[in-house]
Amino acid sequence: MASELEPEVQALDRSLLECSAEETAGKWLQATDLTKEVYQHLAHYVPKIYCRGPNPFPQKEDTLAHQVLLGPMEWYLCGEDPELGFSKLEQTNKPSHLCGRVFKVGEPTYSCRDCAVDPTCVLCMECFLGSIHRDHRYRMTTSGGGGFCDCGDTEAWKEGPYCQKHELNTYETEEEEDPLVHLSEDVIARTYNIFAIMFRYAVEILTWEKESELPPDLEMIEKSDTYYCMLFNDEVHTYEQVIYTLQKAVNCTQKEAIGFATTVDRDGRRSVRYGEFQYCEQAKSIIVRNTSRQTKPLKVQVMHSSIVAHQNFGLKLLSWLGSIIGYSDGLRRILCQVGLQEGPDGENSSLVDRLMLSDSKLWKGARSVYHQLFMSSLLMDLKYKKLFAVRFAKNYERLQSDYVTDDHDREFSIADFSVQIFTVPSLARMLITEENLMTIIIKTFMDHLRHRDVQGRFQFERYTALQAFKFRRVQSLILDLKYVLISKPTEWSDGLRQKFLEGFDAFLELLKCMQGMDPITRQVGQHIEMEPEWEAAFTLQMKLTHVISMIQDWCALDEKVLIEAYKKCLAVLTQCHGGFTDGEQPVTLSICGHSVETIRYCVSKEKVSIHLPVSRLLAGLHALLSKSEVAYKFPELLPLSELSPPMLIEHPLRCLVLCAQVHAGMWRRNGFSLVNQIYYYHNVKCRREMFDKDIVMLQTGVSMMDPNHFLMIMLSRFELYQIFSTPDYGKKIGSETAHKDLVQQNNTLIEEMLYLIIMLVGERFSPGVGQVNATDEIKREIIHQLSIKPMAHSELVKSLPEDENKETGMESVIEAVAHFKKPGLTGRGMYELKPECAKEFNLYFYHFSRAEQSKAEEAQRKLKRQNKEDTALPPPVLPPFCPLFASLVNILQSDVMLLIMRTILQWTVEHSGHIWSESMLQRVLHLIGMALQEEKQHLENVMEEHVITFTFTQKISKPGEAPNNSPSILAMLETLQNAPYLEVHKDMIRWILKTFNAIKKLRESSSTSPVAETEGTIMEESSRDKDKAERKRKAEIARLRREKIMAQMSEMQRHFIDENKELFQQTSELDSSVSAVLDNGPVVSDTTLTALGPAQTRVPTQRQCVTCILCQEEQEVSAESKAMVLAAFVQRSTVLSKDRSKFIQDPENYDPLFMHPDLSCGIHTGSCGHIMHAHCWQRYFDSVQAKEQRRQQRLRLHTSYDVENGEFLCPLCECLSNTVIPLLLPPRNVFHSRLNFSDQPNLTQWIRTISQQIKALQVLRKEESTPK
Repeated sequence: MASELEPEVQALDRSLLECSAEETAGKWLQATDLTKEVYQHLAHYVPKIYCRGPNPFPQKEDTLAHQVLLGPMEWYLCGEDPELGFSKLEQTNKPSHLCGRVFKVGEPTYSCRDCAVDPTCVLCMECFLGSIHRDHRYRMTTSGGGGFCDCGDTEAWKEGPYCQKHELNTYETEEEEDPLVHLSEDVIARTYNIFAIMFRYAVEILTWEKESELPPDLEMIEKSDTYYCMLFNDEVHTYEQVIYTLQKAVNCTQKEAIGFATTVDRDGRRSVRYGEFQYCEQAKSIIVRNTSRQTKPLKVQVMHSSIVAHQNFGLKLLSWLGSIIGYSDGLRRILCQVGLQEGPDGENSSLVDRLMLSDSKLWKGARSVYHQLFMSSLLMDLKYKKLFAVRFAKNYERLQSDYVTDDHDREFSIADFSVQIFTVPSLARMLITEENLMTIIIKTFMDHLRHRDVQGRFQFERYTALQAFKFRRVQSLILDLKYVLISKPTEWSDGLRQKFLEGFDAFLELLKCMQGMDPITRQVGQHIEMEPEWEAAFTLQMKLTHVISMIQDWCALDEKVLIEAYKKCLAVLTQCHGGFTDGEQPVTLSICGHSVETIRYCVSKEKVSIHLPVSRLLAGLHALLSKSEVAYKFPELLPLSELSPPMLIEHPLRCLVLCAQVHAGMWRRNGFSLVNQIYYYHNVKCRREMFDKDIVMLQTGVSMMDPNHFLMIMLSRFELYQIFSTPDYGKKIGSETAHKDLVQQNNTLIEEMLYLIIMLVGERFSPGVGQVNATDEIKREIIHQLSIKPMAHSELVKSLPEDENKETGMESVIEAVAHFKKPGLTGRGMYELKPECAKEFNLYFYHFSRAEQSKAEEAQRKLKRQNKEDTALPPPVLPPFCPLFASLVNILQSDVMLLIMRTILQWTVEHSGHIWSESMLQRVLHLIGMALQEEKQHLENVMEEHVITFTFTQKISKPGEAPNNSPSILAMLETLQNAPYLEVHKDMIRWILKTFNAIKKLRESSSTSPVAETEGTIMEESSRDKDKAERKRKAEIARLRREKIMAQMSEMQRHFIDENKELFQQTSELDSSVSAVLDNGPVVSDTTLTALGPAQTRVPTQRQCVTCILCQEEQEVSAESKAMVLAAFVQRSTVLSKDRSKFIQDPENYDPLFMHPDLSCGIHTGSCGHIMHAHCWQRYFDSVQAKEQRRQQRLRLHTSYDVENGEFLCPLCECLSNTVIPLLLPPRNVFHSRLNFSDQPNLTQWIRTISQQIKALQVLRKEESTPK
C-alpha cells in the first residue's frame, strides 16, 4: 500500500513546494474577508502536509509547513521579504532589560541567598556569571522545566537586578514606554489581523472536542476516510502495562511498543494505528478492555486524520508566534492584546481564558507549547502581566479544581503559573487588595477538604486511595498561599488591611477545622488493633508551618492589623473551647492554704489532641504584642482583661501532659502512630509552630494568673495532685512494694512536670517573651547543638529550623560562638564551641531530645574535669523577661513550688525506697539554682527606692509549717551535701550553697537609707539568733533521725527472724555440722554448703520478673501467676546422626524422646527467647490464622511461613516459630522449696544394691567365658 502511494505523495510534495508564499500573501492583502481567505488556505493545505500516513515525518512536514503555511503569514506581516522585514524590526526594537530565558528540564539555575527576594527568584547560567551575585552566597539547583530567568526584574532582587548583558539595555528606559511607537501603523494593522486569526485558529482547533468532524470553517469538500487510533498519556498506568497492552492491541513488536510508550510519555499522545474507522476502533476496544480492570482505562480516541493534522499545525503555529514576537516588543504587545481581548461571549471568552480553562483537557505536548508562549509574551510584558494576573486570579478556583481532578504533574498544569505571578510583590498585593486572593486560595483549599467529623474538624481516618491522591494535589494551594505572603508589605493601605484581615478570618476558619483534629484516647487492656491515620494531619501541619509564621510576620508590621488579628483569634479560640462543654465536672483544689476552681479532666482517660493551631497562633500574636510594645501603647484597644488564663493554658497543658505520659510508658498500647506524632511534635520541622508555641501559651497563662493556682492545675493534669497534697505519701508508698510500677510511673511524671516548670521559667529566647532578638535565639540554638559535640556545617544546618526562604540564619552568628576546625584525615571541617560560650549551656534546653541531653551533659562534665573545675552544671544567667511576662518568675518562690521542692528533698533525705529518683532531685536542684540566679540579678539591677519582691533565699531558710515541721530547704541541702549516695550531685549542691551565701552578702550590702540600715541591723541580729537556733534544731533533728533509723533497722531484723525461724534454726544446725566436718576433714574454701538429701537445706528463692512482648505487662514467674510461654521452632535434626539414610517406619507412633543408639533422627528446638502470656500468644496466633483465612486466594502473596502447618512469626523479632515452650519454675520452687526423697533409698542401701548387681554381673561373665 505504501509503495502505491509513494509516487502520488512525491507529486503532491512537488506541487506544494511550487506554491509561492509571496503570491499567497498578496492575495490576502487584497482580500475583503481575510479570515475566510486564510481559513480556506489552511483547510486546503494542512491535511496535505500533515498526517499523510501511519508514521510522522517531522522534518519534511516542517519544511512544507514553512513554505506553504507560515511563509505567507510572514510575508503578509512584514509586507516584504521576511528576512529583510524581521531584521528591520530587530534594529528598531529596544532590547528588553528582562532576560526571560525559559528553562529546560535539568538546566542549572542559580539563586542568590543574600539578594533574592524569595527562593523562587533564579538566574540562568549566563546571567549569573555576568552578575554581582557570583561573589555572594548562592544556591545552585536544576530546573524541573517551565520557569524562566528573572534577570532584569527589579522586584525579584534586593540588589543587582541586572547582569552585565542586560544592564546595557536600561540606560534610557522610560517607566511606561509603549513599544508600539517603534512600529509603523501598517505593520501594526497587519500584525493585529494575522495574529488574531492565527491565535483564534490555534485555540479553536486545540480545544476542539469532536473526533470525526472539523469546525465548519475548516471542512474540506473532498475528505479522506482515514483515522488515527490516538493513545493519550496518564500518570496511573506504568510503562510495562502500556507496552504489554500495545503489543496485544496493535500486533507490534516489543521495540515498537517501547517507542510508542516513550513518545506518549514525552509528548502526551501518539497514534498507534492508522487506517479505516473500524480498524482503529478495534484497537481502541482492546486497549480499553485490557487497562480497565483495576484502575480507570487508558484514554484512547479514534480521530479523523484531518483533525490530527490541524492540531499538529496548531502547535506549530503557537511555537511560530513565540519565535516571531522575539523580533520586537511591539509584536509581543499586539499578541498580548489579541490574547486578552474579550470575545463576543463576555467573561472568560478571551483566547487566553479559553486556553487556561481547557488546560486539563489538553495533552502534555499542547500544554507545554502554549505555556511557553504565555511565558514569552504575557509574562514578559509588564503591563499585560498585570492583566493576565487578574484573569488568573478570577479563574483561580476553577483552575485549581481542574488540576485536582487531573492526573498530570503540576509542572504540566497552568496552575503552576501561580509561582510566576504570586511571587511578584506588587502583583501579590494588588491581587489581595483588588481580587481578595488570600481568601479565595484558603476557601478553595477548604472546599476540597470536605471530610469532617461531627464537630466540623478535618477527618483523615478512612481516606480512600482517591481521597489521599486528591489531598496530595490540594496541598499545592498551601504553596500558593506561601507565595502570596512571602514578600512582606512595606506600606499598608486601608484596602490591603481590610482584605488581609478578611483573609485572616478565612485562615482562622481553616485552623478552627484543625483545632482538636485526630483526637486520641489511651488504650487500656489490650493493644490497639489498627494503627490510626496520623500522617495526613501532620503533613497539613508541616505545609502550614511557614504560612502561619508569615501571617504572624505580616501582623507584626502594622499595629492596627495586629490588634484586630489578636481579637479575631481570641474570639475563635473561645468558640473552640465553648466554655468547657465537654462534660468536664468542676472541682476545687487546695494546697498550702491556696485553692482554685478548675475542671475534673484526666488526660489518661479522656480524648486529647496534639493539633491546636488556633491556640498556638494566639500565643504567637501575644508574643508579638509584647515585642512590638502594642500591649503597652494601646492597652484599651486589647481585650487583655477579658482573657481567661485557665482557658488559654488548658489544651496546650493537656498536650504536654500527653507527651509526659507517653514518656512514662502509659500509652504503650496505642502503638507507633502516637510515638511518631510525639516525635514530629518536637521535631525541627514542626516544633516552631507546635511545641514552642505551647510553651509560650503556658508562659502567657502563668504571667496572668496566681502561680500557685497554675501549679495546682498542673499537678491535677499530671495526675500528681494526690501525691503532693497528701502528707507522708512517701512513707505510705515506700512501705507498699506492690506498687513499684505505679511509683516508677509517677516518678517519671514528676520529672517531666519539673522539666516543664524549668522550661516555662528558663525559655526566654523567643522575641517578645524575653528581651532578646532573633539573632540571640539562633546563637543559643547553635551553642546547645555544639555542646553535644563538634559538628560539620551540614549537620548543624539540619538541626536548625528553616524560615520560608530556606535560611537558618546560621552564617550571621556562627563566628561569634564557634571556631572552625579545618578538615583533617576525616575530610570534614568541624565547628567547635568557643570556651567562653560554655557558660551559656543549659542542661535542660527545651530542644534537646533525651539522648542529646544525656550526651551534652556527659560532654560538658568531661570538659569541666579536663579543666580541673567542679562538675556542677548550674543554670545560666538568663535575659530579663519582657514586662508582659515579668511576673512569670514568681512561680519559683510560690508556696506550692516550695512545697514540691521540700517534699522531693525530704524523700531524698529519707532515702526511702523507690519514691524518688536522682533525675528528680537534679531537676529540683536546677530549679533552686534558677531561683537563686534570678534573685541575684534582681539585687544587682535593683533601682533606688525599689522594693525587692523576689525573696527566694528567705523562703528556703524557713522550716516547714505544722503539723509536719519539716526542716527548711536549706537545711536539707546541707544534709544532702554529705550524703554518700549523691556523689554526682555534690558539686551542684555546693554551688547552690555558695550562691546562697553570695546573695546573703549582697542583701546585707544593698541597704541604702539610714532607716533601711537600722532595719537591716535588727534583721541581721535576729537572723544571727535564728541561725544559732536553726543549727541547734538541725543537730537535734539529725540525732532523732539517726535514732529513728536504727530503731527501724532493728525492728526489720527482728521481723525477718520471726518470719524465717525455721531457716535460722537450720542455719545454726548447718553451722555446727559444718564446723564438725571442717575439724575432721580437709580445708574447704566455700563458706556456704548446701545439703540435697532428705535433710536438705532450704534455699531462698529468687524472684524472676518477665515482661510480655504483646501486652507489655510485667509479671513475676510463680505457680499462681498467669502461664508464660516462649516462641520456639521444633524441627527434625540429623546433626548427630550416625545413619542419615535410615527412615522412620511408623512416624505416627514414633516417640522422639526414646531414640535409637545410632541417633538416626533427633529433634532440635530453638527459641528466640521472647516471652508472652499464653493467652496473649493464643489470641495473636488465632488472629494470624483468621487473617490468613480472610485473604482471598488470588491475592495471597508468597510468605516465609506456612500458617496451615502451625507456623507463625515471633511478634517482636519475626523469627520463624511453630510452637511455644512453657516457662516453668525450678522444681524446688514448685515443691515449695523442699524436694521429697522419702521414697528414695538412702546412700547405704544404694551402695549395697549396686555392689550386689556388680558381683552378679561379674559371675555371669565368668560363666560365659569358661569353656563348656
